[in-house]
Amino acid sequence: MSGTVLRAAGASALSAKSSRSVPSSCRAVGVRRSVAARAATLDNLTGVVFQQPFEAAKAELAIVDSTNAAVASLARVDFHPACEAAINEQINIEYTVSYVYHALWAYFDRDNVALPGLAAYFKAGSDEEREHAELLMKYQNRRGGRVVLGPLAVPELDLSSSDKGDALYAMELALSLEKLNFQKLRQLHAVADEHGDASMADFVEGDLLAEQVEAVKKVSEYVSQLRRVGKGLGVYQFDKQIAAEVAAA
Repeated sequence: MSGTVLRAAGASALSAKSSRSVPSSCRAVGVRRSVAARAATLDNLTGVVFQQPFEAAKAELAIVDSTNAAVASLARVDFHPACEAAINEQINIEYTVSYVYHALWAYFDRDNVALPGLAAYFKAGSDEEREHAELLMKYQNRRGGRVVLGPLAVPELDLSSSDKGDALYAMELALSLEKLNFQKLRQLHAVADEHGDASMADFVEGDLLAEQVEAVKKVSEYVSQLRRVGKGLGVYQFDKQIAAEVAAA
C-alpha cells in the first residue's frame, strides 16, 4: 500500500514539474486558440458572434454615408414604411378622441347644464388622449420616422335631445370610442408583428394597450352606474362622485 502512495505522489510531482516546464508563451497561445475555437463554434451555432465587426458594419456605414440628414433620419434602422404609416394613423385617432372629449367638456361646463364632475372628467380624458398622441409622435421620431398629421372630423353632438339623458349618452359614446381605440391599437400591434418589429410591438403593448384595457373597464362601470341611477338626482350624485375621483387622480 505504501508503494501505491509513493507512486501517486511521484506522478503528481512529475505532472506539476511538467506544467512548470511549459513556457508561458506556449500556454498563452493555447489559451488564445481555445478561445478562438469556442467563438467559432458559437458563431456557427447562433450567427451572433462575428470576427470582423467592421466588415459586418460596412453595409450600414454605406447607408449612413449616403443619407442626406437634411431630408432623412440618421437613426432609422429596420423601420418598415407600413409601421411608420400605421403610427401616423394612430396619432390621428388619438387626436380625434381627444377632440370629441374636449367638445363634451365644453358641453357639461355650460351654465344651463352645470355638471362640473363630468366636465372635469372629459377634460382630463381629452388631455390624456392628446398625451397618447404625443407619446406616439415621440416614438415615431425615435425610430427615424416622420410625423404626418391628418385632418380631424368635427364632433357632431346633440346630447340634450337624447331620451337617455345627456350624461348616459355621453358616457356610452365614450365607451364606444375607448373600445374603438383598443381595436385600433391591436391593429397597430398586428402591423408591428407582421413586419417583425419587436421594439414597436413592445412599445404598443407596454405603453398603450395595457392602459387601454383598464380604460374600457372603467368607462363600462360608469355606463352601468348611470343606467342604474336614471336621470335627475341620480345624475347629480354621480357627477359629485366622478368629480371626487378626478380630483383624487
